[in-house]
Amino acid sequence: MFRIETEKDLLQAFRPRDRKTLELPAGLKFPLFVRDYLAWTEPAGTRVFLVIPPQGSRLPVGIAFRRDSQGGGPGSCMCDWCHSYGSADEIGLLTTDVNSKRRVGVSLCLDLRCKEKLETVADRSGRHPLEFVKPLVERMSRFAREALRIETVPEN
Repeated sequence: MFRIETEKDLLQAFRPRDRKTLELPAGLKFPLFVRDYLAWTEPAGTRVFLVIPPQGSRLPVGIAFRRDSQGGGPGSCMCDWCHSYGSADEIGLLTTDVNSKRRVGVSLCLDLRCKEKLETVADRSGRHPLEFVKPLVERMSRFAREALRIETVPEN
């Protein structure tokens, strides 16, 4: 669990390049207590925002994704983070800028509701949800670190 004290702290979680497109959800009240991660989709549905817990620091990490247009055809896809299967309307390519010249993409649940899907799997299998959610958050953090080169700032 982590806590975000103010709107400014939430904005600071994102890289300066991502803050330009950031649209906070309506009715957000601070401080925010976040159990595993925070995700929301902007009202227009073209951007999805993710805030993951701090890794070795006190600062959470934010990523702004863009939903790239999909074919929406038949067939199923698998989310690279929660390993759920779904149609192209549920799982697809989310991309984000690495820098001004390079973007990376990953096949994910388009609403980033991976945790809810994993909690359902845990309930059905009689296992604790943490067994599924902890590796999910680790995969999110690895993506931020390896694909985006986002390093967290160590505590002073």
